[in-house]
Amino acid sequence: MKRLFSAADAYIAKMNWKDLALVKLCLCSVGVLLGLAAPKRVRKWAAFGAMVVFVATYLPIMLKFLPHLIGWGREETDA
Repeated sequence: MKRLFSAADAYIAKMNWKDLALVKLCLCSVGVLLGLAAPKRVRKWAAFGAMVVFVATYLPIMLKFLPHLIGWGREETDA
């Protein structure tokens, strides 16, 4: 398993933002398909679970990105 994760890390390091956008669109479409396949009686719980996962993953990503974005904006104005 460590070898698989190492290979994935090396591959991701070589990706650009367009490649990552394609991966995200692919995962989003799989999520939509799974949501459409869920029976009506569990759709509300599936939506709630998706919301929890979104918030739990989006916040840490943005908290890491915002300082980078602020620093990048300062570099642009200093030049």
